[in-house]
Amino acid sequence: MTFWINLLGYQSVWFLLVRGAAHAQLALPLLAGAAFVLGQLLATQHTSLEARLLVAALLMGLFVDGVAASTGWLHYASPQPAWPSQGAPLWILMLWACFATTITRSLSVLRSRPWLAALAGGIGAPLAYLAAAHGWGAVQVSYWPGLSWIAACWALALPLLGALSRRDAPRDEARRA
Repeated sequence: MTFWINLLGYQSVWFLLVRGAAHAQLALPLLAGAAFVLGQLLATQHTSLEARLLVAALLMGLFVDGVAASTGWLHYASPQPAWPSQGAPLWILMLWACFATTITRSLSVLRSRPWLAALAGGIGAPLAYLAAAHGWGAVQVSYWPGLSWIAACWALALPLLGALSRRDAPRDEARRA
């Protein structure tokens, strides 16, 4: 049941945030994203692991989408608020936070398969950005180097998040015992 709640919850929040960004109406989607993350944190027995994944994903988002925004490889329909001011928009960072909750739940199969995680990240992320661009108008993507940057970064980010979840899981369980 956790798998489906996480999968459907993440997809719902993705849709709300992308649609909200496209229409410059982000208050409710950001609130929904925060509620989703909080709900996932409250439902886990591995709170410290989930918190570390959340921080790691947010740092990755700051870098990946921050570089893409500041170089002009991606143009967001709702670029503000952003951190830094010309960097990753808050709604994109919320997507990264929500995505972090999928690593130990709906994407847990990728945790022990770094090659599959790299493939999924390298293909899935550019497709998600294209869907946000062409389906909703939430972002404009330069195909080169924008999509190349997204593909390469996500091909690294997803296996790194999986490795972090594997590395910290035994330590987290030992503390509870």
